[in-house]
Amino acid sequence: MVSRAERTIFADWWWTVDRWLIAAIASLMVLGLVLTLAGSPPVAERLGLSPFHFVNRQVLFLVPAAGLMTMTSFLSPRMVRRAALALYIFAMALIVATLLFSPEVKGARRWIFGIQPSEFVKPAFVVLAAWAFSEGGRRRDVPANIIAFLLLPATIVPLILQPDFGQTMLISIVWAALFFMAGLHWFWVAGIGGVGFSGALLAYHFVAHVRQRIDKFLEPGTGGAGGDSFQVDTAMESFISGGWFGKGPGEGTLKRVLPDSHTDFIFAVTGEEFGVLFCLAIVTLFAFVVLRVLLRSSNNVNSFSRFAGCGLVMLFGLQSAINMAVNLRLMPAKGMTLPFISYGGSSLISLALGMGFLIAVTRRRPQSEVTNRIEAA
Repeated sequence: MVSRAERTIFADWWWTVDRWLIAAIASLMVLGLVLTLAGSPPVAERLGLSPFHFVNRQVLFLVPAAGLMTMTSFLSPRMVRRAALALYIFAMALIVATLLFSPEVKGARRWIFGIQPSEFVKPAFVVLAAWAFSEGGRRRDVPANIIAFLLLPATIVPLILQPDFGQTMLISIVWAALFFMAGLHWFWVAGIGGVGFSGALLAYHFVAHVRQRIDKFLEPGTGGAGGDSFQVDTAMESFISGGWFGKGPGEGTLKRVLPDSHTDFIFAVTGEEFGVLFCLAIVTLFAFVVLRVLLRSSNNVNSFSRFAGCGLVMLFGLQSAINMAVNLRLMPAKGMTLPFISYGGSSLISLALGMGFLIAVTRRRPQSEVTNRIEAA
């Protein structure tokens, strides 16, 4: 047990972090391993790999991810901003490189050097947007609101060109929420909503795979095996088949025909093998993280930490909600992972970075530090 009398870096960290938040995130990481063990073997076998190929790789990514999250959580708000800026520049450079050099896979260019750069842009973008909006409300000598407005198109235009509409939508919603938090006029909020709706209509009319996914969502049962509708329909069957208490670990059968049972549709595998009650427990865990951080951030007197904490946890919560909504056929397929639960190296590392930033900005700091050292960029 760490004594409060100790004045080491670790002791200061231990007594200022939200240990309940860390425990909830650690629980999600452990659940991710268990559920990857349940959902990935059929996919590995179909690909001619060893049954535990994806489980082993998840462990391989999880160890550095946990270490990265812990190290990042030691950062001060000033260092969080600097780290986010460096990460943003690096990730955006990789996104541009994917547009120029990466091969097209399923109609999109999203991967380069074995990583998906858009995953790393998300937490960095939220931190930078939070800084811009917080500075805009605190200082009139800095054009921070203009920077915040320019940051959104600079980020989403390359994503649209990939195209990656799921990440574009997620980033835009979080940006709009931060915009609303900044206290700007309802006229602008309505205008941004109109632009977003217009963008969705344009995507439906001019992007074939977006129109196909929406049409299949509106008319279920029209997709063939392996199609978007097939996956969503099979996911719903998984929940029905599992009932309240599930068939038991390893006893699921529909995961053998569900193409993305270890990634986008792992929540459906959970429903079949562990039951709806277990799924509700996972939802409760995600909700606990979101509500706890929102409450903690609302009491933070540092405006940057308040904006960054809310933005990062909204990113986390929205991604979780979108993935589960797709599994429950409440919205069209988005190709978005369930945080810390779905298999994926890029997703896991970027989530660890985001949660490390989140833990760092929600740490309790002495009032004197907050008032006397308002950290500018």
